[in-house]
Amino acid sequence: MRFALRLSCSASSLLLLLSVSVATARAELFDLIIRRASLLDGTGAPAYAGDLAIRGDRIIALGQLPANSTAATEIDAAGRVVAPGFIDVHTHSEDITELPAGENFLRMGVTTIVTGNCGGSKLNVAKFFADLVKTKVALNVATLIGHNTVRGQVMGGSFARPPTAEELAKMCALVDQAMRDGAVGLSTGLLYLPGTFAKTDEIVALAKAAAAHDGIYASHMRQENAQIRDALDEVVTIAREAKIRTEVSHIKLSGPTAWGRAQEILTYLDGLRAQGIALTHDQYVYTAASTGIGANTIESEFREGGAQRFRERLADPAIKARIVAAMTHSIEQGKRGDYTYAVVADFPADQRLNGKTIPQAAKFLRGADTLDDQIETILDLEARGGAQGVFHGMSEADLKTFLAHPLTMIASDSGVRKFGDAVPHPRGYGNNARVLARYVREQKIITLADAVRKMTSLPAKTFHLADRGELRPGAIADVVIFDPATVNDPSTYDDPHHYAVGFTDVLVNGVPVIRDSQLTVARPGTPVRLK
Repeated sequence: MRFALRLSCSASSLLLLLSVSVATARAELFDLIIRRASLLDGTGAPAYAGDLAIRGDRIIALGQLPANSTAATEIDAAGRVVAPGFIDVHTHSEDITELPAGENFLRMGVTTIVTGNCGGSKLNVAKFFADLVKTKVALNVATLIGHNTVRGQVMGGSFARPPTAEELAKMCALVDQAMRDGAVGLSTGLLYLPGTFAKTDEIVALAKAAAAHDGIYASHMRQENAQIRDALDEVVTIAREAKIRTEVSHIKLSGPTAWGRAQEILTYLDGLRAQGIALTHDQYVYTAASTGIGANTIESEFREGGAQRFRERLADPAIKARIVAAMTHSIEQGKRGDYTYAVVADFPADQRLNGKTIPQAAKFLRGADTLDDQIETILDLEARGGAQGVFHGMSEADLKTFLAHPLTMIASDSGVRKFGDAVPHPRGYGNNARVLARYVREQKIITLADAVRKMTSLPAKTFHLADRGELRPGAIADVVIFDPATVNDPSTYDDPHHYAVGFTDVLVNGVPVIRDSQLTVARPGTPVRLK
């Protein structure tokens, strides 16, 4: 019998051939069969024509199934790609129980998310996982334990100092407990409070606690601008001293003074890998970032202590003058001119500002948009509870260079989206689709097979998510079906609330959560623990 397969002499290919041979020997009853698909197994191998059979939450067979094999549900995938469900290793979805469908992720093919990034997570991982089970979510959810969360729990609101020996021991114990409860590693957000005040040795100690359980260290570094090499040096020190696998979160070069250095940075990282340091990186494929406006524009020493303390500082003319001087210097040093690059995404205190650039917000609030007025507007936003922002400031050429590297994973840096709420970054709706449409189909920066690998087997192996990220017999049946000719990301900066298109069917643990392009009521997601 002839098979429409492209097989290599690998063990996985032999297993595939065996599974097909068994399936063809006799008719079998499956729970679900996907027929006439173009199968991309997630390893980076080329697509091949065939069928896929599922029983329970596992893939049972791939290849040319006999015509008399039957299933309770059959999907004809002719003309479409069938791939492993995408794994997003960098999300901020601690509130997934409030929006359990996670539709913005499902609609772009994501079936598993890793939350707890940038130093912020749920502290009690066991309770978080129990809540996921009780609520019933549509996505599989793994979590990191966040350094900022742990530091905030232990250090009693006094953060601009090293921890005492007793405090550090308590922090290490919290990381150890989180890892025992199933966290996949430790994250830091060294731009953010209170982690920005931590010294390297503190992070090394906590990373060692995670490494003892074979966890990963995922770092939002201190700088992603012209000082990126200094930040990377610290990451490498932590990786080396803690002997821990390490992930550089949302790798980028922010601001014109940093542009054009992507190949330099990758060459530096490749050199470290050659020395035996396990380093990978993830990326969202947009040239704008998103974070708190204050965190991006106001020095951390002035934000320490919370909103009330910040307002007290503003009321002191001498301290306010220092704040303004630091902000002015930062704009000059970054060669940005003003804050036109910054857009208000969500300001709960006055949603009329959502979608406005800082100069536009200054004009609206103060009647003028000089740099002084822009700075006063930012200080006002922070004093009134803070705002989320979108920050334009990356080079498309650098983005493409990072994307082409074989160890760059695709990750959204997004949370669960409430449809229609505020003016968030479009990456939460379109990140994976944008890779497949813009950078695979249109610009051919990477191949379709490699793009799928960067979304599936590479993150699964990097974060040790067992039995996910590949189409193979015995793997968990997280599966996505999409049309490579029509997949697209209609979400934009000005009009972000549009789901990705082209993903017709999505299965989580063998259960359809998107069927014929419609969201189902199924919630088969599960906590994913480090194994």
